[in-house]
Amino acid sequence: MPNSRQITLISAVCIALSVTGPFADLDTAPGAELPVAFSERQPDRKEMVDSQFKGWGRTTILDAAVLQAMLKVPRHLFVPPSHVALAYQDGPVPIGHGQTISQPYIVALMTQALELKPGMKVLEIGSGSGYQAAVLAEITPDVFTIEIIRPLYEAAADRLQKLGYGSVKVLLGDGYYGWKEFAPFDRIIVTCAALHIPPPLFDQLKPGGKMVIPVGGTFETQRLLLVTKDESGGRSSKALELVRFVPLIRGTP
Repeated sequence: MPNSRQITLISAVCIALSVTGPFADLDTAPGAELPVAFSERQPDRKEMVDSQFKGWGRTTILDAAVLQAMLKVPRHLFVPPSHVALAYQDGPVPIGHGQTISQPYIVALMTQALELKPGMKVLEIGSGSGYQAAVLAEITPDVFTIEIIRPLYEAAADRLQKLGYGSVKVLLGDGYYGWKEFAPFDRIIVTCAALHIPPPLFDQLKPGGKMVIPVGGTFETQRLLLVTKDESGGRSSKALELVRFVPLIRGTP
């Protein structure tokens, strides 16, 4: 159980809107050398991993694939230009309209909890800026992500494509219902808080699969749950952390 004295406060990106200006410019000219973008601010990513992923009563991030993904993905290209200096700080970063990209530790914790392996099919609910999807895609190419806000969906899809994450499939839609066309999924990650575990998502989880989801109300501390579906379809769950996410938004995009 999480330590009640330590609450990890984050504002997830499920309902984040497009910002007032473009995100960090990406060189998309034919023949552009993508590794240049990934080489920028490498020392900052190393410092982020070395200093934020252990200690302070936190669950230590030990999964080698997660650590490598966090070291590689250029987080500063997923935040507005006005906040690139804050991209690797130990906390959420605003991406417009009062919304944020989740703090690095939470992204790493949720990814590690999935125990994701290459070749697994993973569904993300709440694309946001596309950062979490990029981290997942560093481990497996079979990433599916859903966003309900059209401007955010369009920006994330474009950014992921330009950064070389073309294998990620991005859908504009209500994440509560999942993505039945590509179900079942080995893993599901939800980056916004639900009042309960959405039945359609659990139904689309493979037997033996895992889901990470924050559960709780908008104005209260929520529990980040690791949900497991056994081979007979039964459900078990355990709390990983106390968190605070924006709510899962329902409706027609």
